[in-house]
Amino acid sequence: MDTPSPHSSSAPLAAREIGRVRGDHPGPTLICVGGIHGNEPAGTIASHRVLERLDAPSLRGELVAFAGNLASLRLRRRFQAKDLNRLWTPVRVRELHARPDRIGDDPEDLEQRELLEVIEDAILRARGPVYFMDLHTTSAAGIPFVLFGDTLPQRAFARAFPLPIILGLEEQVDGVMSEYFTHHGCITLTIEGGQHDDPASIDNLEAAIWVALETARLIDARDFARERERSHALLHSRRGHLPRVMEVIERHAITPADEFVMTPGFANLERVRRGQLLARDRRGEIRARSDGLVILPLYQGLGDDGFFWGREVSEARLVASELLRRAHLDRALPLLPGVRRDPAHRDRLIVDTRVARAYPLDVFHAFGYRRIRQRGSQLTVGRQPG
Repeated sequence: MDTPSPHSSSAPLAAREIGRVRGDHPGPTLICVGGIHGNEPAGTIASHRVLERLDAPSLRGELVAFAGNLASLRLRRRFQAKDLNRLWTPVRVRELHARPDRIGDDPEDLEQRELLEVIEDAILRARGPVYFMDLHTTSAAGIPFVLFGDTLPQRAFARAFPLPIILGLEEQVDGVMSEYFTHHGCITLTIEGGQHDDPASIDNLEAAIWVALETARLIDARDFARERERSHALLHSRRGHLPRVMEVIERHAITPADEFVMTPGFANLERVRRGQLLARDRRGEIRARSDGLVILPLYQGLGDDGFFWGREVSEARLVASELLRRAHLDRALPLLPGVRRDPAHRDRLIVDTRVARAYPLDVFHAFGYRRIRQRGSQLTVGRQPG
């Protein structure tokens, strides 16, 4: 992609808003957030490159880009006090709205207040549907990929990107920003663009923004034929021989007390064989229990996700899942013994594992229920609205 200008280099960012272009005509809004982790500046640079190529007559709707953890970006640290991409729970955001002066005063509290305000302002300005992209990079080298909360509109949006798609990763952790804005009516996805310090990661994220602008119909692809062709070709070339769609089935969570060390050399998406050494911690070796995929292995000092474990998803399973969901057959799930709908959350089921231990989780995955939480003999399975 284009060489970055001096302004769009890795120089420290001066403002929360990287830039915006508001089209002469109404249309969708695309909100891009780069650098919600301070050691991931590539998304901010990529956003600036795209903004430099657009003007109001060429755009329907609005493109606006924000820097996520502004102070940590200046320090080139993932975060200072806590992970800014784990704070977006409904309870916490309600507290930010009701008592912003009481939520806290560490650096990430201040960052979240400002970021929430500017994103909500952009949503209020919208003259059409709102699309939201969270732009990331990874500590391990590897192929860029797309992840999102598993709703049908977000599946449709993600399928436009010629990159591997990961289902179920967003649902593995609580409080991520993209999930919060999905619940508030946006079509969201996250792009992992490549390794933090690899200049190619900026190119990948820039290309992803162009694909998003085309897919969301903010631009006419005929007016940006060069950008369209280069972006699709670049992202397609990055995928290599990886499956088109994969799903996360397990998260290996860690704490500092675990003394977790990932085995060197894994890419951010890599096939592994049963028995292969993945990592070590204070309890000993961690080996693969079956053939599968290692996703986002941890090679940085901060973080509580050691790695994610995944597998390939066939096209037949995807099509079957979409047909089941469009037919609303999930309404029958509470009729199964040991399964009931959570009265407080229509998109959550409660499963008594003493009664329903025979049900494979794939039954729930097929209908988008990928947020799995175990509490004693009770399993809650939730999904994103939509």
